[in-house]
Order: sequence, then C-alpha cells, then structure tokens
Amino acid sequence: MTGTRADYGHLFWLLKEIDADPALELQLVVTGAHLSPKWGNTVEQIERDGLPIAERVAFDLSDDSPLAVADSLAKSTSGLAHAFERLKPDVVVVLGDRYEVLAAAQACLMLGIPLAHLHGGETTEGAFDEAIRHAVTKMAHLHFVAADEYAWRVRQLGESDEHVFNFGAPGLDHLTRSQIADRSELEKAIGATLTSPLFAVTYHPETLESDEGISGLRALLAALGEIAGASIVFTGVNADPGHDHLSSEIKEFVRADESKRFIVASLGQSRYLGLLKIADAVVGNSSSGLIEAPALRVSTVNVGDRQKGRLRAASVIDCAPTKDAIANALRKAIDPAFRANLPENPSLYGVGDASRRIKDVLKQVDLRGITKKHFVNRKLS
Repeated sequence: MTGTRADYGHLFWLLKEIDADPALELQLVVTGAHLSPKWGNTVEQIERDGLPIAERVAFDLSDDSPLAVADSLAKSTSGLAHAFERLKPDVVVVLGDRYEVLAAAQACLMLGIPLAHLHGGETTEGAFDEAIRHAVTKMAHLHFVAADEYAWRVRQLGESDEHVFNFGAPGLDHLTRSQIADRSELEKAIGATLTSPLFAVTYHPETLESDEGISGLRALLAALGEIAGASIVFTGVNADPGHDHLSSEIKEFVRADESKRFIVASLGQSRYLGLLKIADAVVGNSSSGLIEAPALRVSTVNVGDRQKGRLRAASVIDCAPTKDAIANALRKAIDPAFRANLPENPSLYGVGDASRRIKDVLKQVDLRGITKKHFVNRKLS
C-alpha cells in the first residue's frame, strides 16, 4: 500500500522486485494524497512507472484540521478494509508512520491478514507519527528496519527475533539502482537556473506542537531570507494537521522573489534525489535530511524536534527553531571547511540493497500461524 509520494519513493524498488518475480503477485493499493489534485495527483507517476494498480481508495483531504484528519483515518480504515477483503492478499506491506499506515494496520488486524512493516523502531519525538509507528509495530508480524538500534527497539516491544530484519533503508536503493536527474534536467523541471548557495527545503507540520510548527517555519524563512543570492527550492508539505497554514507562509515567501525561490509539489524520486545531490544543504525537518542527504554526502540543517531521536550522521546540524540558531546552522552547512570534513561513507541506514532482500524474505517466509503473536519478554540491560 502507498499513500504519499514519500513512501512510494521508498517502496519503488521493492514494488519493482515483487512485480518482476514470477512466483509473486503484486496487488498495489493506492490511497491518500496520491489521489488528490491538491497533492499533485501523484498516482499518475505510478502509472507512468508501469506498476499495476489493483485498488484506489480515495478519501477527502481538503480539510487539515485534527478532527478532519481523525475522520479521514476512520474512512481510510473502512476503505482499505473493503479493498483488502476483495483482494485477499497473503500479506500487506506498509512503510512508515503516517495515519494511512495506521488505517491499513487496523484493517489487517481485524481481517486477520499478516502485515509487514518497514522503518519501524525509529523515534521522532516532535510528531504524532511516533505513536503511530510503534502502534503499527504491535499490529505487524514482519519487521524490516533500517538500523541495528531500530531492530533492538522493535524487539523491546516484544517482537520475536525471527521476524525482525535489518536490511537498511529501501529508499537508498535509488542511489545504486536509479538514474538520478542531473542539474540540467532539474532546471528544466523547475523552469529556472539554480545558483549557489542552493538550499533544498522541506518543512512538515510539527503535529505535537501547539502551533503545529508555524513559529519554527517563520524562523526558518527569516533565516533563509538573509542568505544573499541563495536559490531556494521548497518541496511540498505533508498532508498533516497544519498543512494549509504552513503552505500559505511558504507561498508568500516565494512570491517575494520568484527569480530565486521555487515551490515544487512533487519532483518524483529521481529529480528529488538529483536536487539533494547538487544542493549546498538540505534544510527543514524531513527524514530525507537524515537518511538520503548524508548518503549523498550533503550537509543537513535539521530544524526543531520533528526528527528528534533518529540516528544522524556527522553531516547533520541540529538547531533550535529560532532565526539566529537556523542562520548559524545554515552558515556552517555551506562552509567549505565543514563540507570538506564530511565522512566518505556517512550512511547509517544501509548501503542500498534492501529491496531485493526484503522481497526474498516475503517470498520465503512461512506465514502459517504468524498472526498469533507471542510477546517476547526481555531482560533490561
């Protein structure tokens, strides 16, 4: 199942692996932001990639209030349950921690369908994704994590060793298997020449903050505005509570200088990674600043607590969501001396060969009786 451009990018090579294996049948369920014009109708990218779509489960994403999101969770749970009942899959695969993933997990739990969860065991203390991720772990039966620390955390939740696999982050498979867009292709897609310093910026709602992150975003925009001559490319804000307010602030900032500031709702994985690769720094509060950017040996300015708790490489500069702290971090990130000292192999999330290994487990695992889980007690060290 895929619900956003982000999880689709991470799942892409696993989907390709499953689809290409004659012993397996891919039943791709597409839901959430993929099916919304507001979010760019990214289902069209899935169609262009040639992946067969078995079901489309649409629900209203026009309102980003907490109550509306709760209502969407209920509707997506029902829609996904009906889709799974029609398809009767042997196992459902989900990635991450968005509420569509919680909806799929709940549907599988009630229908008795085995669930495989990717990227469990991680912590992100600044968003309600944290609670969703751990809840899905308890409803899942197979766990494909991205680092040893995350494997240990999944085991702490009582999951059995034989069903926890650390193959790294599948999104990094793009670095070894995909053709990443070059500067000219990016500039054509954006419609402008990108000059240095170039910042790739993604800022999502801080769903556990009372203002949903708007004060942090304003501080970030003020700091970015002080970097003379910078090209700034913003990618789309997640469909979380607070989206509309954050998007409005970003659009106003871009309108103030449309020759150097740009918004792209969805670049697609090839162009997005191409943007990260040529950027002087990746900025904001997205997981891509901690997973993909370090693997590309690019500096990251990580703002606030949304990613607090995740493993971070030496290339990641954490800062408080204040103008001065962000400005100092930006200057450090583009300092040639800082960049020259970044490690050659900084990834903490694998080496880009996860998808094939995950597919092999899904192909070979014995699913008989797997939905009846035993809680494994472990002694505290």
